[in-house]
Amino acid sequence: MHVFLVMRLLPAILLLAISTACRTNQSPEQQVKDSAIAVDVKAKLAEELGAATIMNISVNVTDGTVTLSGTVHDSAEKSKAVAIAKAVPNVAGVNDNLQIPGSPGAHLVPELLDATPVARANDT
Repeated sequence: MHVFLVMRLLPAILLLAISTACRTNQSPEQQVKDSAIAVDVKAKLAEELGAATIMNISVNVTDGTVTLSGTVHDSAEKSKAVAIAKAVPNVAGVNDNLQIPGSPGAHLVPELLDATPVARANDT
């Protein structure tokens, strides 16, 4: 069933990868390599996580480095998406910008989460 779904989504994934891969600061060869990596990552994500999840994940590739962004359901799905991307051939690295909706502090800067209140002179 997953194979049928992947095959059905593949033309849309390919078109998306080609349209986002045009970068003027890259050689045509690198653009083609990055497009192929993006297609492979999207196909593996669709195969292993399902169509509902893949529609919420954006895959961008620059010089072999994959950037995942968008939303996932939970931390296990987030970890699995990153692991899937890392396992695709020719991936140099993965930037994880995936978010879990509704998680406390998901939109805050990590340093702010650990900040402790500072007592001011007027506080008594």
